[in-house]
Amino acid sequence: MPSSTIGFVLPSPQGDSVAPFNVQVADNALNDLTDRILRTRWADPETVPDDSQGVPLDKLRQLLDYWAGGYDWRKLEARLNELGQFRTTIDGLGIHFMQVRSPHLNATPLLLLHGWPGSFLEFVKAIGPLTDPTAHGGTAADAFHVVIPSMPGYGFSDRPTSTGWDPDRIARTYDVLMKRLGFDSYLAQGGDWGGVVATRLGKLRPQGLHGVHLNFPEFLAAPPAGDEPTSEEQAALAQGGLFFQQHGGYHVLQRTKPQTIGYALTDSPAGQAAWIYEKFLAWADLDVLSTDEILDHITLYWLTGTATSSARLYWEYAQQPPALTELDLPVGVSVFPKELTRTPRIWAERAYHDLRYFNDDIAAGGHHAALEQPQLFTEEIRRFARTVNR
Repeated sequence: MPSSTIGFVLPSPQGDSVAPFNVQVADNALNDLTDRILRTRWADPETVPDDSQGVPLDKLRQLLDYWAGGYDWRKLEARLNELGQFRTTIDGLGIHFMQVRSPHLNATPLLLLHGWPGSFLEFVKAIGPLTDPTAHGGTAADAFHVVIPSMPGYGFSDRPTSTGWDPDRIARTYDVLMKRLGFDSYLAQGGDWGGVVATRLGKLRPQGLHGVHLNFPEFLAAPPAGDEPTSEEQAALAQGGLFFQQHGGYHVLQRTKPQTIGYALTDSPAGQAAWIYEKFLAWADLDVLSTDEILDHITLYWLTGTATSSARLYWEYAQQPPALTELDLPVGVSVFPKELTRTPRIWAERAYHDLRYFNDDIAAGGHHAALEQPQLFTEEIRRFARTVNR
């Protein structure tokens, strides 16, 4: 049976087939969204002059006013349908992905993996530089064929109806996807949950995976600090501790009670918007992101009804004890300057036994590196890939 969502029905390809997918949100779903926004029951304003209690009321009002009266979902919808989207069924679950082939036939296949509260949309601006380097400051040898899936329970992928969809299972699913698309060798890249899944994929080390690039390693939960941490390690540990102290509320809720918070977010556009907008305010460089780009992500979560299913990934991860994942295949790490925790080189060296590339001197960019700085993000992947492909 097709998987029903708030705004549309997702086709479920049978067997190993791969079917083209176009986004066609029903008009009544968009009208319902606008109506709900206009009927928002607002909370009282914060009692502090900053955002230490959460998203300030005036900022959220401005965002929702534009969401209801100025934002155009159809613009994004047309762009996505133009680029090329697909769905296939793996391990009983419908998996959505974008696939954009390079005009250069010898391009390197590249699997790009997103996290929360991001989505596959994070990589859209990087598709051009990655697939067509000769038009974006690179050479034909820097070309990639890109595959950008939506995590299970996110975006246009199906929402799991049973437990067990943890990062390891997702990693196995993505290897099946790459081989189903005809790629017998590839690189994987990820940040946030994408970094966790890419790491687990590297741990599995399936035939054909030649390397992993990370812009947010799996170190926040289990940092590989030494018995006598260096000053750089101490700074990273302090940064991680401050993150959980000031911004960790969402993490506690989503890893312990995703179902409960899901009811509120699925029922209220204002709640869903505030839940995600808070993270963009704290984690991203808003000077380089448009309001439309932020609302693209929020609207995607709303229309697909994936607040609960996306949060469950935190719950699934929490069922496993935190542990350092060590890798033996080629690894590259890019530490963007405004990342939540800046990975020290010594941590990467302890965890990754074939560390081919490490750069913590990047000019700009934060947690959503591909979205914020697509050209710098592309350059980092190119540099790592050269160490693997040479």
